[in-house]
Amino acid sequence: VQNEKRQGENQPYGRVYTTLLANSFPANHPYHHSTIGSMDDLNAASLETVKNWFRSYYGAANTVVVLAGDITPVIAKKKMLEYFGDIPAGPPVPRPQPWIAARTKSTSGSMTDNVPQVGIFREWNVPQLGDAQVPALDLATTVLGGGKTSRLYQRLVYKDKLADSVSVGINTNVVAGAVIMRVMVKKDIDPKKVEAAIADEWSKFLKQGPTSDELARAKITYQADVIRGLEKVGGFSGKAVTLAQGQVYQDNPGAWKTYYQQIEQATPEEVKKAANQWLAKGDYTLTVVPGKVDAKDVAEVAGRPVENGRPKDKLDDVGKYKTVASAVDRSTGVPQVNDFPDLSFPKLQHATLDNGIKVVLAERHSIPVVHMQMMFDAGYAADQGHKLGTSAFTVGMLDEGTTDMDSIEIAKRKERLGANIGSDCDLDICSVSLNALDSNLDASLNLYADIVRNPAFREADINRVRSQWLAGIAREKSQPTSLGLRILPPLLFGENNAYGIPMTGSGTEASIMSLTAEDMRGFMRDWIRPDNATLLVAGDTTLEKILPKLNAAFGKWPVTRNALPKKNLAHVDLPVQPRVFLLDRPGAQQTVILAGEVAPSTKAENYMAIDTMLGAFGGTFTSRLNMNLREDKHWAYGAFAFMPNAIGQRAMIMYAPVQTDKTGPSANEVLKEAKAILGDKPLTEVEVQKIKAKHVRSLPGKFETAEAVLGAMADIVKYDRPANYVETLKQKTDAITVKQAQAAAMQVIHPDKLTWVIVGDLKKIETPIRDLKLGTVEVIDADGKIIK
Repeated sequence: VQNEKRQGENQPYGRVYTTLLANSFPANHPYHHSTIGSMDDLNAASLETVKNWFRSYYGAANTVVVLAGDITPVIAKKKMLEYFGDIPAGPPVPRPQPWIAARTKSTSGSMTDNVPQVGIFREWNVPQLGDAQVPALDLATTVLGGGKTSRLYQRLVYKDKLADSVSVGINTNVVAGAVIMRVMVKKDIDPKKVEAAIADEWSKFLKQGPTSDELARAKITYQADVIRGLEKVGGFSGKAVTLAQGQVYQDNPGAWKTYYQQIEQATPEEVKKAANQWLAKGDYTLTVVPGKVDAKDVAEVAGRPVENGRPKDKLDDVGKYKTVASAVDRSTGVPQVNDFPDLSFPKLQHATLDNGIKVVLAERHSIPVVHMQMMFDAGYAADQGHKLGTSAFTVGMLDEGTTDMDSIEIAKRKERLGANIGSDCDLDICSVSLNALDSNLDASLNLYADIVRNPAFREADINRVRSQWLAGIAREKSQPTSLGLRILPPLLFGENNAYGIPMTGSGTEASIMSLTAEDMRGFMRDWIRPDNATLLVAGDTTLEKILPKLNAAFGKWPVTRNALPKKNLAHVDLPVQPRVFLLDRPGAQQTVILAGEVAPSTKAENYMAIDTMLGAFGGTFTSRLNMNLREDKHWAYGAFAFMPNAIGQRAMIMYAPVQTDKTGPSANEVLKEAKAILGDKPLTEVEVQKIKAKHVRSLPGKFETAEAVLGAMADIVKYDRPANYVETLKQKTDAITVKQAQAAAMQVIHPDKLTWVIVGDLKKIETPIRDLKLGTVEVIDADGKIIK
């Protein structure tokens, strides 16, 4: 847990939340400190402390269980009694009462951290979960800072050009809530100018309240998100968690419905009134600048309520509960499950638009939503020979304006329709996606087509996004893992391979600074074109219904005559000997160790055996790397190996964020595990069967949403897999043998040819790493240039 804390605080702005809490709530308030606590707290905790916690809180009468999915109430009750009916009720558990600890005085502070730009964070204490004013405050935060169309974004990013980003949101908890504003200040801008603009815009909102249109758009956005979230059975937005939270926190599993209705019925006057009551004073502002942390504690104040929160009759009832005998023999371990449901995956239907665009449809009628993804064979790899970052930047600009609409009008239309339209790239593919409510499908599809086909690339928009993009690159360079992932691929693949670029795809400062509208139009002509596209559709529609709509939107998109460019994905050989590159991050609490090499493509015939091997070696919690560095040595919160999918050769990367003082020993353990799997500790039958079982048993629940189905469809298209690929996964996984998995290890893992990138405090890690003699050692900067 201490390594988890170090890992969190080793990120840019990683200490902000702890500092906000310490200065926003009095010292005797339960929210004065973060859940993970301090290093002193963790050092002081004993095994008996943990046991007493469980004795106090983990009784049956303090438990809510939700069973959601393919089960009936009769079976559910039978199973619950069988497996849990003999567990004692436990002692009465008092509940902390609401204590907003509202402040009347505005205070401020500053702290220094390893961050790329000044950040302004502001917090207001507001009412707790279940309070009638919370929905109005939720809507107020959306209008103030919920996206491009919000008041603060418009003022700070668009109009005054003072910030790269701004957001305002609400956190609702049982004792109190918090409204938090976050602003990333543009480089070389005086934070006082930003605060003055915020104060002006905030004051206007408190006087005027939201407009009817602002409120309507905020409501539709919320409602659409709820509909999408409840498609899931599990997950943080799914049915099970939604019902459980309502019961645990508000004694009402249907509390989400009440909140939904309160959002729907809220008026501009109610939003204005709530904002003036809670957001007009009593804020705490934290300004973060580069340097060391300097946070001051807050004193205790009187007024903390007695923790008697659960109704008295329920507290008394705890002693009246009784257990029932159980025939379950827990000494035999977890019950064996040998009967698994069949995988349910919709049949893929195929069609072609008038201009040749291929369409693939999967029907899924669980909620009235339709998902689309238009895929183009491009990706970061298309940047080779051009300015790095061109693909991702260009595709990211698509919704920044069309020939008929500016970016604000596009954003407002998306909000009014409850539609999500987004674009992105990975190594091999660029995509533009639409997630639309079926009731607004026609209008959403028209907007989607306009964004794909008619981008404007206006100079003002390019300059605004360029500034944000450069700030993003700076953040990548200040975050140790993303910094390492920027550096490693060029070292693995070299400058002549299309994959020899920063893994983030964001390019370099020089390339983004020189990017022009003509560069983007050239990328569109070369790659974003109908003869290079496949349109995937999943959700509440049919081929007969959707095809005419797609033809109207995209069927007349003209095909260009210029030939499609080629990407250089030629074979890359492993280095002759191992190499080690060190990046200095002064004062870092942890060291991030990356060790990588080039491995076979996702399209390799034995890719499933490779993935099975990787799961046992470093791809799961119980894998060798994690069990060694986390569970045995306690030097890391987690250590893993992963292989990002790719049409060409993949990168195989071993990854371990470790305690600074354990950098050398940790790197040595990573190397030992890589050697052991090829030598005296080959994969065992138990390890391989465990990974196979995990893969097979997760299949029935893997495609519960249309979005998940769409993801599988994208992989089928991208990697040239048969249409029935998903249905064959169980059979193919079951057929993998230990011999095949071990052969994959011999094929993929080469301990004597690794390229190491190690990010940490150079003064503390250079000597231990050199002493290991892993390979030739060089110190490089954040751009990969050799320093020494």
